[in-house]
This record gives sequence, C-alpha cells and structure tokens, in this order.
Amino acid sequence: MRVEAGQDAGLLPWTEAARVANGAALYTEHCAACHGADLQGQPDWQERDADGYLPAPPHDETGHTWHHPDALLIRITALGTEAIVGGNYRSNMVGFADVLGEDGILDVLAYIKSTWPDEVIEVHDQINARAAAFGN
Repeated sequence: MRVEAGQDAGLLPWTEAARVANGAALYTEHCAACHGADLQGQPDWQERDADGYLPAPPHDETGHTWHHPDALLIRITALGTEAIVGGNYRSNMVGFADVLGEDGILDVLAYIKSTWPDEVIEVHDQINARAAAFGN
C-alpha cells in the first residue's frame, strides 16, 4: 500500500486513479512507440547512435526518470530534451506541450510514477522535497 502523504512532495497526481488511467491511455498513444509499451525504453538506451542521439530511455524503475524532480520531468515532456539541456545535446525527444497540454503531461507522468515500486517512489518523493526546498 502506498502512503499518500508522499504526494505532498511532488506535483504529479499519481494517487488519483482517473488521472493515472488517462495518463496510461495518453502514454500508449503518444509515448509507447519510443519508450515501450511496458516503459522498458529502447535497447542500448545509454549508448549514442551513429548520429549522436541516445535511444529513448526506460521510464520504469530501471531507467533514470525517477532520478529527476517532477518540475524537470514536466519541462522535458513539455518542451523536449534539447530545449531543456541546451548546448549541443542531441535528442529525438520533442516537446508535447501542444499535443498533451498541462493536464495531459501531468497525467502521463502520474501514470509512469504509479508503476514504480514503493522504494523508488519514496526516493523520488525525497528528490522532489529537496528540489522544493531549493525552489526547483
């Protein structure tokens, strides 16, 4: 059983069943083609291809999504990785703000978070709390 108090440490409505269900449907429609139907990402996701792009990472507990606070995940999903990282970083991850809107982005990320094991959620909530303490 997940403790809902952790919700206070972040921005994602991951304990709201309707939001998670909507996020699952949106994920299937807009994200699964690259990140995998089971959040598993693409093979060799940590190795750049011949053009310098990284394959889509997993969003399950084996990836690094949960290493980042909600605010950063929202910005990456909305604007795309290149826009957030800047410099010469190359990524096929485009922004979805115009496609999903704010609520859709929150729902997709809530769905992703809802699939993580309790231990990962606990660490992610701590990351969110630290980010909030520093205004991030």
